[in-house]
Amino acid sequence: MTDSMVATQGFNRPVPRDRPEVSPWNLPNLLTITRLFLAVILCAAIAWQWWMAGLATMLLASLTDWLDGYLARLQGLVSSLGRMLDPLVDKVLISGVFIFLLPVAAARGETWLPPWMVAVVVGRELIITSVRELMERKGVAFGADWPGKLKMVLQCAAICLALVAEEARPKEALWGISTGLWSQMRDLSMWAMALATLASGLHYLVKIAWTRRPLPGA
Repeated sequence: MTDSMVATQGFNRPVPRDRPEVSPWNLPNLLTITRLFLAVILCAAIAWQWWMAGLATMLLASLTDWLDGYLARLQGLVSSLGRMLDPLVDKVLISGVFIFLLPVAAARGETWLPPWMVAVVVGRELIITSVRELMERKGVAFGADWPGKLKMVLQCAAICLALVAEEARPKEALWGISTGLWSQMRDLSMWAMALATLASGLHYLVKIAWTRRPLPGA
């Protein structure tokens, strides 16, 4: 391995130090910044109980999340700012939405989003964000593995089902599905996302611990 690359183990994705840095003002990063504004709009929609507007905003934010990563890889526009900003904005979006949904459930005395689930989501994101920054400083590209991607999908699904369930609440059915079934799907998705959030956090911590082990024979 040359001096221009930091030797790593475990993640096996060292960051080249002599690679030309791309401009931070590229389309993927602009999409990421757009998602930050969408996060604010989504939280406001929840606060004002505009459930369908919130659902549309969430779907649009999810689209930008996929699109910015795809374009960055396709066009070779992976930058230091993008590697830092993209996961940070995701965590602002997800954590903010679950915090705003918490009083929605609490106001009706319902348990589909207990405080411990929100604590798990926020705590996991804060810990992994801190670890990601530390690993990036050491030259290790801390990208998302499949547990993290699955966690994100389940979190987005849980948010969407929560918004739809609230829209369906005063009705007998929505889009041909009974209100009770929407509520059941929401409850199940919340448990699935909470378990996936815990599992993905443990996965990263174990992987980081393995990365810090010395090479055999070193």
